[in-house]
Amino acid sequence: MTSFLYQINNLRISVEEDEAALISRIAKEIKRVPEAISAVEVVREAIDARKKPRVFRVVNVIFTLTKALNEPLPNQVKRLDGHPNEVPRPTGLPTGAQRQGEKPVVVIGAGPAGLFAALALCEAGVPTVLLERGKPVETRMRDIGQLRSHGVLDPESNVCFGEGGAGTYTDGKLYTRIKHPFVRWVYRRLVDFGAPPQILVDAHPHLGTDKLVKLVKNMRLYLMEQGTDVRFGARVDRVVMENRRVQGVALADGSFVEARAVVLAIGHSARDTLAQLQQDGVLIEPKPFAVGVRAEHPQALINQSQYGTPQPPGGLEAAAYRLTHQVDDARIGQRGVYSFCMCPGGFIVPSPTEPEHMAINGMSNANRSAPFANSGIVVQVTPEDLVAHGYAQHPLMGIQFQRDLEAITFRATRDPFRAPAMRIDDFVKRKASGRLADGHFRPGVEAMDLWEILPEWIATPMQQAFQRFDRLIRGYGGADGNILAVESRTSSPIRITRNERFEAEGVTGLFPIGEGAGYAGGIVSAAVDGLRVAEILVGEST
Repeated sequence: MTSFLYQINNLRISVEEDEAALISRIAKEIKRVPEAISAVEVVREAIDARKKPRVFRVVNVIFTLTKALNEPLPNQVKRLDGHPNEVPRPTGLPTGAQRQGEKPVVVIGAGPAGLFAALALCEAGVPTVLLERGKPVETRMRDIGQLRSHGVLDPESNVCFGEGGAGTYTDGKLYTRIKHPFVRWVYRRLVDFGAPPQILVDAHPHLGTDKLVKLVKNMRLYLMEQGTDVRFGARVDRVVMENRRVQGVALADGSFVEARAVVLAIGHSARDTLAQLQQDGVLIEPKPFAVGVRAEHPQALINQSQYGTPQPPGGLEAAAYRLTHQVDDARIGQRGVYSFCMCPGGFIVPSPTEPEHMAINGMSNANRSAPFANSGIVVQVTPEDLVAHGYAQHPLMGIQFQRDLEAITFRATRDPFRAPAMRIDDFVKRKASGRLADGHFRPGVEAMDLWEILPEWIATPMQQAFQRFDRLIRGYGGADGNILAVESRTSSPIRITRNERFEAEGVTGLFPIGEGAGYAGGIVSAAVDGLRVAEILVGEST
């Protein structure tokens, strides 16, 4: 029987409506009886809560008819030749058997940039060595548990270092603003390795830490099956160069790995590696970044603001938010203050990588079911700010500023890796009461005046932003929320300069990629950056 495939876009239905109601709505739009419609599939879904407490899903739907619609088609309806979720392998990333006798490409770092670079390389038959200074994800989880439960830090295995990178212990957000053909392929491969197919549909997809842990392990096992040499506890001490051409890498255990190219996917916290690269003449420049605190509120307060009810309606997830504010600034005109890595129904976790330094981050599991919401509230920092506040002009001065904040934060508490905290209304009034709202941070918090920890030029814009945010989300700046210090690892404060073929300027065979090199801002954009470099290296091998 002949059938015809169509798509209808931007159909608004209540979150309480079921599939039968959806079919009825489609039938009304195309002026057919519901029985004429089959094979209904939602291919994109967003939430519209502007008329709360009435909340709607805005969906794009494909469906099949046995009789074609008359032309011209109704508004928002188009005829399809194929399924929109059919994603071919990107041009330039062929598959092939692994070639023998070639020098390998060495990929440093098993975060999203490094994992996807290694995936594309190994599937194209390029011999690949993947080096990770931390531990496998399942062992890494135990080390993070030791830090949260007992305040014991492993500098090589923590929220930032280890298989999966820093992104594994976040909310697992996959939304990205970049427009590149590889984005859809990244989503599809994540599904191949265990991500729920819903990420292909959601307008703002996320995975959650629990899903990411399993997915990353599956990806590693696949890479090994394809012949990738995966090594953990393999900290790189130096990228070895001769006449400004990469020869390989020297590891902390004294061994040397020869390479025809090195892909540098080290993440935003490998400060020792960046210092060595800068010392060895790799061109690095400072760039803007942001620092601040992490705000924690009852999830019911956020749900009430976003949905008009303390419990999510119609089986929706815990509500999220995105907040921004601009503060007048004599030096840069306006200074941005914004929410970062918002984690509905999640936890705040300690994320230091060095002894006697303290930093925090946020994470959520896939179901976002914890009773608190948290988000970074961070303030824009420019290289000019640092110079104005006494830092010597240097490529790594942003890292030094981060480290100084983290050292101050660590020294502020009596017990190691507890977080200094302050109620938000007290912070706005600039009057420490010593009281805190309910929260859930391990290994614990200590009430104190955060104006004594944060620089005045960071705290003052934040104070103004909280007053604005309280008008947008009722209760946000009140007594039910705490802020914890310090959120310092929002993004890399440096950029390793690279040329049009993604090589580090002046160094043949060194390919800096991802967030740590200053070219990405999340899981998907980092993965895409890894694929773009792999495409170049695969092309050189064929």
